[in-house]
Amino acid sequence: MYEQRNKYTAVKKLSGTAIVVIMGLWLVAPYAGKKSLAPVTHLQQVTIVEPTQPLQDRLSLPEGKSVLPPLPDFTYAAKVATPAVVYIQASQDPKILKREAITPLEQFFKQFFGEGLLIPKEYEQRPQVSTGSGVIYTSNGYIITNNHVVEGADQIEVTLHDNRRYKAKLVGSDPATDLAVLKIEASNLSILVLGSSDKLEVGEWVLAVGNPFNLYSTVTKGIVSAKSRHLNETGTKIGIQSFIQTDAAINPGNSGGALVNLYGELVGINTAIYATRSASFVGYGFAIPSSLVKKVADDFIQYGAVQRVLLGVAICDMNAELAKKLGLKITTGVYIDTVQDDSPCTKLLQKEDVIIQINSRSIHKCADLQEVIGCAKPGDQLTVILYRKGKEKRVNLLLEKAPDVIQVILKNNILKAEGATFQNIDEKTKAKYKLTGGVLVQEITKGKFKAAGLKKGYIVLAFDKQPVKGIVDFAEMIRSTKAEAVLIQVMEPNTGEVSYLAVEWAK
Repeated sequence: MYEQRNKYTAVKKLSGTAIVVIMGLWLVAPYAGKKSLAPVTHLQQVTIVEPTQPLQDRLSLPEGKSVLPPLPDFTYAAKVATPAVVYIQASQDPKILKREAITPLEQFFKQFFGEGLLIPKEYEQRPQVSTGSGVIYTSNGYIITNNHVVEGADQIEVTLHDNRRYKAKLVGSDPATDLAVLKIEASNLSILVLGSSDKLEVGEWVLAVGNPFNLYSTVTKGIVSAKSRHLNETGTKIGIQSFIQTDAAINPGNSGGALVNLYGELVGINTAIYATRSASFVGYGFAIPSSLVKKVADDFIQYGAVQRVLLGVAICDMNAELAKKLGLKITTGVYIDTVQDDSPCTKLLQKEDVIIQINSRSIHKCADLQEVIGCAKPGDQLTVILYRKGKEKRVNLLLEKAPDVIQVILKNNILKAEGATFQNIDEKTKAKYKLTGGVLVQEITKGKFKAAGLKKGYIVLAFDKQPVKGIVDFAEMIRSTKAEAVLIQVMEPNTGEVSYLAVEWAK
């Protein structure tokens, strides 16, 4: 009985074991051949790849698609731009300066100690040297730079990318745009293709090429941060401001250098930085757009002076307050505050007009309008879209040349101004009269100089108490004078007699 019970128990255990094994095989059967026992719904196929395999090859992407867009290649633009950017060194000779009066503190010491402690009335200003950059504009040696790089220079030296050096002549300078044109005697020079600053987009890659801190041929990258930027800087001479703003690093020495796009095309001339007391780059650089550069450079080369047009209006940026006053829904554009009596557009433009477009270009603010007018030539026709008394209107303008205070034309080493023609005096004449500068009156006809008593053959030595070095220097003095009358110092060569003549500009 005991044995039968043991047999029964053994059979029962054996049967239970068999049932468990059979049940286990039945449950495991669906996963036969699998390497994982995770639920099928969570199963992921993992591909083992080499670490050097590109990211796009490691991810399952549709054919022809990439994870990231290709990074820009700056090497082509850098190779094209660097040979066309030059290093400029502008130096001023020592000068004897005169003091017209003594200070109150000196007056106090004079009462007790006499003349011994007074600063001399004449003192020598040490030689001054400024450096910057320039861009070769033509293969025969015309170079663009900033006016502030070469302003007041007695000598200008240009160093090319291959270290060749040349003495440069100032063809013309324009403080209103802070541009200047130089000329060196060279040929077959590398130049940049002129790009379109009008088509330049905010966010587009650009390179700044120049010589910051005397580090030759330095290239920095950035994007166009803004366009038509006006700087509210007090005391600046720059009257036409419509800068390209960039975060490409621009530092002292970059002035006059190139701003190029990824095609190596010139889209601007680097001009200014927004600096702290350190006067170094803090993320904001500004360049003159190529459209304005071309206008000024071509005018200097062709005419010897910038040919400007006159619109004859006082303007301000449109804003929400003006829009509410005029009953307009737009808050951008240029509001005409007044129309000058001498404006050629008196019959076409009116006070409270709001200009929103010129020749298919949108006008959002005054800087946009300044750039358009600054690039225009006498005789150009403009199609203007504006709002007048709440209604949109189209006006066609014919631009006229702005009258010069003094008409100045400098070309082929000949200066013509107010009926007089001047040329540099030769070295023989300089040696004979022991002169270091001056200009010779070649011809004289009706004009302000003849009315003052200037005659053919006279040598002009000084203008408004400043010595005249040559015709380029003399041309700039005439252009920049704001006085109603100035004294010129002249010498009569036959007698060597020096006298003064009063030239009245206001007449």
